[in-house]
Amino acid sequence: MRLLILGGTEFVGRAVAEAGLARGWEVTVFHRGRHEPPAGAAVLRGDRSVPDGAGLSALREGTWDAVVDTWSGAPSAVRDAARLLAGRAGRYLYVSSCSVYEWPLVAELREDKPVVEASPDDGDDVPYARAKRGAELAAVGAFGPERTLLVRAGLILGPWENVGRLPWWLNRIARGGPVLAPGPRDLPLQYVDVRDLAGWLLDAAEGGLAGPYDLVSRPGHATMGELLDACVRATGSDAELRWTPPDRILAAGVEPWTGLPVWVPPGEMHDAMHGADVSKALASGLRCRPVEETVADTWAWLRGLGGEAPRRPDRDPVGIGPELEAKVLGP
Repeated sequence: MRLLILGGTEFVGRAVAEAGLARGWEVTVFHRGRHEPPAGAAVLRGDRSVPDGAGLSALREGTWDAVVDTWSGAPSAVRDAARLLAGRAGRYLYVSSCSVYEWPLVAELREDKPVVEASPDDGDDVPYARAKRGAELAAVGAFGPERTLLVRAGLILGPWENVGRLPWWLNRIARGGPVLAPGPRDLPLQYVDVRDLAGWLLDAAEGGLAGPYDLVSRPGHATMGELLDACVRATGSDAELRWTPPDRILAAGVEPWTGLPVWVPPGEMHDAMHGADVSKALASGLRCRPVEETVADTWAWLRGLGGEAPRRPDRDPVGIGPELEAKVLGP
């Protein structure tokens, strides 16, 4: 397989590139040059953020069996790239998001449920959900529904994470001492290891899958307790997890999802984020590794970087500071 990855040097794109290279595929990454590409990948340089496709000149020649795109900005950037490649690539695999669905989100199978209004011609000034949906429309508009796979990912964790969720927990727990653990301990989580996403995506490219797929583990693949216990074991820390009721955490002004990453208290939001029926993806071959493996491998990667994980400039930092944590924990 000849694989072109638009990006390919960070988080999801890098995981896909590494997985493709491990299979012996011919992998090309198109990127701006801000990060080192994976060893063994061919490199094309350009900048998709340049208006009117002016930064895509490196893509004007070449043929590929599949294109993987993880873009989260202006849908018009996906539109320009997809139109340029439509006659020289077999399939377009766009890594989208479950955020494209209209609220309130439902727990049942939702690949055919209503999505937000969007346009493939939108620029940077649109909300995340609309940007992802607009990019979906751009990909389908260029390649057609039979040659486009829409990978609507949920929470993604694992090595190369540049959002900071699991790295924050690992670094906090590695420091030891009393740790604010958001309850309930048995709160079910739903996420996907980036390497499992990458493996499924490459299988889908070979198998010719098309259309939308919600890609995340089954609900309850792990619990909040299992995630944080795995962090304690991986870091070898003396941290003491102090499980705290949601009401107490919220009353102190701690924001779910961002203040305490991954965690969302029981209720409508939790059910939307961690309760989706993903039987379509599981039936198509998605397999998810144990939480212990995701956590241990992420810690090993993080230690190799000196503990400082890369962070996307378009995302705010996650986590709470020591003062707020101590306030919630009390004396």
